[in-house]
Amino acid sequence: MNIGLIDYGRGNLHSVDKALELLGANVELVADGDRFAAQDALVLPGVGAFGDAMRNLAERGLVEPIRAWVRAGKPFLGICLGYQLLFDESDESPNVSGLGLVRGRVVKFPPAVGKIPHMGWNNVTVSDAGRALFAPVSGEYFYHVHSYFPQPADISLAACWTEYEGVRFASGIVSGRLAAFQFHPEKSQANGLRLLGNFLRAN
Repeated sequence: MNIGLIDYGRGNLHSVDKALELLGANVELVADGDRFAAQDALVLPGVGAFGDAMRNLAERGLVEPIRAWVRAGKPFLGICLGYQLLFDESDESPNVSGLGLVRGRVVKFPPAVGKIPHMGWNNVTVSDAGRALFAPVSGEYFYHVHSYFPQPADISLAACWTEYEGVRFASGIVSGRLAAFQFHPEKSQANGLRLLGNFLRAN
């Protein structure tokens, strides 16, 4: 598969690139929407702040091409901040609109949570919506690093759940050929590679 790894100055590109190449994908860094047509699937990674990321996407003219790609039902994978950017808005950056491809908002862990960010390995519980992407994994550990998490308006989209300090959140979603995860599959060793491989085979 030809995979377009979206380069907008906010992604952990190297690790994602290497993981996808290990699975046999032909990966191209794309910073121009005109290159999307040459790809079989797109991957939106990301680290950093919601507002900065949206500004970078806008400055590079990538917002509308991404929206058009997803709305056309083409394969798309969001990772970490790339998951959060799919939503309408984030408490991290008030008055900054997200991509608006998934209804809902991104919220911060409440003050009662002892340690923020949520960092390290944590158990992921797979829902019915996520069975095909995770198979045969069902309730394994993946690597998380984040202080905010999305709250999808439609809970049926949740592919998996993670609990941290009493807060249970949707750590992944699936909607048609769109999949996105709060944790980092590319840093999650065998389980992460299996998840990425299942995404590639499904598309």
